[in-house]
Amino acid sequence: MQPGAAATMEPAPGPQEKYQLITRNLQEVLGEEKLMSILKERELKIYWGTATTGKPHVAYFVPMSKIADFLKAGCEVTILFADLHAYLDNMKAPWELLELRTRYYEQVIKAMLESIGVPLEKLRFVRGTDYQLSKEYTLDVYRLSSVVTQHDAKKAGAEVVKQVEHPLLSGLLYPGLQALDEEYLKVDAQFGGVDQRKIFTFAEKYLPSLGYAKRVHLMNPMVPGLTGSKMSSSEEDSKIDLLDRKEDVKKKLKKAFCEPGNVENNGVLSFIKHVLFPLKSEFVVLREEKWGGNKTYTAYEALEKDFAEQVVHPGDLKNSVEVALNKLLDPIREKFNCPELKKLSSAAYPTPSKAKPGEKGTKNSEPEDVIPSRLDIRVGKVISVEKHPDADSLYVEKIDVGEAEPRTVVSGLVHFVPKEQLQDRLVVLLCNLKPQKMRGVESQGMVLCASSVGEPRQVEPLDPPAGCCAGERVYVEGYEGGEPDEELKPKKKVFEKLQADFCISEDCVAQWKQRNFLTKLGTVSCKSLRGGSIS
Repeated sequence: MQPGAAATMEPAPGPQEKYQLITRNLQEVLGEEKLMSILKERELKIYWGTATTGKPHVAYFVPMSKIADFLKAGCEVTILFADLHAYLDNMKAPWELLELRTRYYEQVIKAMLESIGVPLEKLRFVRGTDYQLSKEYTLDVYRLSSVVTQHDAKKAGAEVVKQVEHPLLSGLLYPGLQALDEEYLKVDAQFGGVDQRKIFTFAEKYLPSLGYAKRVHLMNPMVPGLTGSKMSSSEEDSKIDLLDRKEDVKKKLKKAFCEPGNVENNGVLSFIKHVLFPLKSEFVVLREEKWGGNKTYTAYEALEKDFAEQVVHPGDLKNSVEVALNKLLDPIREKFNCPELKKLSSAAYPTPSKAKPGEKGTKNSEPEDVIPSRLDIRVGKVISVEKHPDADSLYVEKIDVGEAEPRTVVSGLVHFVPKEQLQDRLVVLLCNLKPQKMRGVESQGMVLCASSVGEPRQVEPLDPPAGCCAGERVYVEGYEGGEPDEELKPKKKVFEKLQADFCISEDCVAQWKQRNFLTKLGTVSCKSLRGGSIS
C-alpha cells in the first residue's frame, strides 16, 4: 500500500448506507426486512433481466444507474439477457434473429454501463439459454406447470406479456420461467420495473411450492417517455435511440412534452431525476447570462421546485438535458461506429427496405417506402354482428384484435355473407386506417375480403390459418420485420397503392406481388374466389 493511501480510501458503507443506496428512487420494495437482514450478514446477490426484443433506448439508463447504485453498495450483480423470454413473448424476437439480437444487447448494454463508469469486471453476464434448456430447469418448468393455474399465469404476465383473447401457451410459461430464474441464478433479489410486480408476487407465491426460497423484489417506477407516456421501443417519438445522431436528439427533445410548471408525466424531468442526478449527484441548468446564467442543482427536489414555480424555463431544461445526454451517448456512438458493430446492428434489426433484395426505392426521394409492413393487419375474432341502424347494406361488428376492448367495424357485407357466418368467425382486419364514420357509426378498421372479378359479384372474408388467435400479426412474405404506421394518412394513399397489387392466387391464397399473406401458422386464404381481388 502506498503511503497515505489508507487516508484517501473511503470507508466501506454500513448496512444502513447500503440499504439507502439500494433502495433510493425505487417505487416499491417487497421484502424489506429480509433485505436488511441479508445486508447485516453479507453482500446482496441481485439480478436484472432484459428480454432481447426491440432496440434499447435511453430509458435503459434508468436501470443502468440503479445497477451502479447496487455496485456502490457492494452487491454481486448479474445481468440476464433473457433471449428465450424474447421469443416466448408472442415472438417479439423471431427465432432466426434471436442470436443476433442477443449479441446486439450484450454489446449495447455493456457500452451503456461503460459510458456511466460502471466497471464491467464487477458484473456477471448470463444468457437465458445458457441454463434454461438444461434437464433440471426443464423439469422444474414441468413441476411448476403442475401447480400454477392458467388464471394466475395469465394475470402474472398481464403487464409484460402481449395480451390477446386466446393467449399462446408460450406467454403463459413466461412468468414461471422468470420466477425460476431467481433460483437458477442463485440470487437473493430481483430488480425490475414496477410493471413486473405481478410476476414478482407470482414468484413469491409459487417458488416455495417447489421448495425454493422467496426472494426480495426491488421495483423502479415507470419513467415517462418524451411524449409523456411510457417510453417505448415501438413509439418512435417517445424515445431516443442510443445511436441517434446529435441532431436527432435535439429534434426529439424539442418535441418532448415539458409544459411550463407541470412536473407530472414530464419525461425530461424524470430523466434528470432517475438518470442524471444519481450518476453525477448534481445537474447544471445552462442559461444565457441575461436569464441569470448557469445554475447548479445538488438536489433534484430543488430543481423540481424551481421548474414548478417557472423559475426554470422548459427550453433551458431541454437544452441542458441535451448536453448531458450527448455526453452519455458519445462513447456508445463511437463504439458502434466500427464496421463489425454496424453490420450487427443492421442484421439484428433489418429495415423494411432491406426485406426484399433488389426492391427499388430511394431514401431521399420519398420520405418512406410504400411497402406492406406499413400496414397493421391482424387476425380478428368477430364477437358480435348487428345490422347498421341506418343502412340496410351494412353490418356493425365488434371484433377482438387482442386489445383491451374490441373494435367497432362497419362492413358492407350484408348482401354477401349471412350474419350467422360472421358470428364468432376469425377474420383479417386492417387496423391502422384512420377511423371514419359510416352513416353515423365510427368504423375502426376494415375487414379484408376477396372479391370476384365478374358479375354477379361475390365476396368472401379472408380466412386466417386454423388455430390463429385474435391479435396475431398478418404480414406479407419477406416483410416480417417492419413496424406498421401508427395511422395511415389518407392523403398518402399508402393502402390504396399497395392494394392495387393485392390478389387471390389460383390456390386461393391472398398475395401481394405474388408474395403470400402469412401468419406464423401459415398462409391467409379465401374459400373459392381464385384470381379475385382483395379489398
